Amino acid sequence: MLFKRILDILLTVMGLIVLSPLILMTYLLVKLTSRGPALYWSQRVGKQNQLFMMPKFRSMRLGTPQIATHLMNQQSDAVSYLTPIGSFIRKTSLDELPQLWSVLKGDMSIVGPRPALFNQEDLIAFRTEYGVHTLKPGITGWAQINGRDEIPIPQKVTLDAYYLNHQSLWLDMKIILLTVVKVLRRDNITH
Repeated sequence: MLFKRILDILLTVMGLIVLSPLILMTYLLVKLTSRGPALYWSQRVGKQNQLFMMPKFRSMRLGTPQIATHLMNQQSDAVSYLTPIGSFIRKTSLDELPQLWSVLKGDMSIVGPRPALFNQEDLIAFRTEYGVHTLKPGITGWAQINGRDEIPIPQKVTLDAYYLNHQSLWLDMKIILLTVVKVLRRDNITH
């Protein structure tokens, strides 16, 4: 675990250095194309089901309901809530870049199950049942590269449990590399 934390810090610092122009550009694009703050702080469920505040670049308009994407798609037209560049920054995963702060802070890891929203009770319950809640959430994870927005919660938790039971440096490296490929190809993104 200590080695994973050291690797998280090293990768995050390198990522911040390399990605700083992209982070600045995304910040400015969000500010210039919609009113309100560029960063959106979302209450998420972390390790041992502890709540923490996770930043993202704001891709949704002010006043958007705080519900999971899959629920929003069932209840309303999620696209109508997107900012002018919201779809672009979500499809390219640029909205996720501020989460590097959560990794530095220790609330998240580079690789782990994606952090649930505070109100995703079904996901939280399944993860607790399978022991996945013992993991630090990640910017990317095994479920992310195996379906992302398109897989149902029970399948997502099964994938998270696979990661829990098979975690290793090599699996983390595989997930990071496959994440880059998936982001560049924009695979499994609903909007």
